[in-house]
Amino acid sequence: MAKLRVGVVSPEREIWSGEADMVIAKTVDGEIGIMPQHAPVLGVLVEGGVLRVKRDGEPELVAAVHGGFISVADDEVSVLAEAAELGSEVDVAAARDALDRAQASIDANQEDADAAVEAKRARARLRAAGEEV
Repeated sequence: MAKLRVGVVSPEREIWSGEADMVIAKTVDGEIGIMPQHAPVLGVLVEGGVLRVKRDGEPELVAAVHGGFISVADDEVSVLAEAAELGSEVDVAAARDALDRAQASIDANQEDADAAVEAKRARARLRAAGEEV
């Protein structure tokens, strides 16, 4: 069976690379599922999204992805994230604390755009770690 070659990078580091059967990402146009032989696509990733990489016989790889792009061509998927973190690397307590602080700031000041972004990022980190939000 054909496989996808997947690379997930941020400005700081390579997050993950390897073969996969399917990649699911959330773009500004909606959620997209990529399988082998997918038509070429270039999409803009949402702030605070979760990327899922399905691999036959292995646990699903999940990462919090904060903005960036996804590019698909010739069974190659490139995720170029502004920031990203594997679910297995998430400090759940720190993410919950960040969410609580951001929510308190939003409650105190309805126009706090930075707090809204921080809340989205914290929720994505928690979802990537498998926590309920």
